[in-house]
Amino acid sequence: MKINWGTGIVIAFGLFMTFILYFVFKVQSDSTYDNELVTEDYYQKELLVQGNIEKQQSANQLENKLVFQKTTEGIVVKFPTDFDYKNIKGKVSLYRPSSQKLDFEIPISLSSSNLLIPNSNLVGGLWDISVDWTYENSKYLNKETIYY
Repeated sequence: MKINWGTGIVIAFGLFMTFILYFVFKVQSDSTYDNELVTEDYYQKELLVQGNIEKQQSANQLENKLVFQKTTEGIVVKFPTDFDYKNIKGKVSLYRPSSQKLDFEIPISLSSSNLLIPNSNLVGGLWDISVDWTYENSKYLNKETIYY
C-alpha cells in the first residue's frame, strides 16, 4: 500500500497527540509528581489578610524587633528582651514551598526570650517562617524566609 504525503501528515499528528497525552496522563496519575494546593483553606485565610497587615505593622513599629538566627542547633527566634517572655503567647508556622508534607506549627512556650526550632524538625532548603504572637493584648506577626 502506498502512503501519500497527506496520510503521512495525519499519522504524524496522531502520533504526536498520542505522545503528548501519554505524558499528561502519566504526570497526573504518578504520585511522585504531587500536584498540591499551596494551602488547604485558602479562601478562609484570604479573609484574614487585613488583620495580618495590621499585625505586621504593629511588629514593624516595635523598637526591639523579632530576630531570626540560624545556628548549628537549628533556627533561633529571638523575641524582644524588653518584653516579659512569660506573657508571650502564639504559634510559629513553618511552611515549605516545595512540599506541603513538611509544613508544621510549634506553639510558643518560652523559658527565656529565645525559641529554638531544632534541626531534627528541619530539612535543608527554603523555609517560610511566620510567627503569630501576642503580648499584653497586642497582636504581632513576623514573617521571614530562610534558606536552611
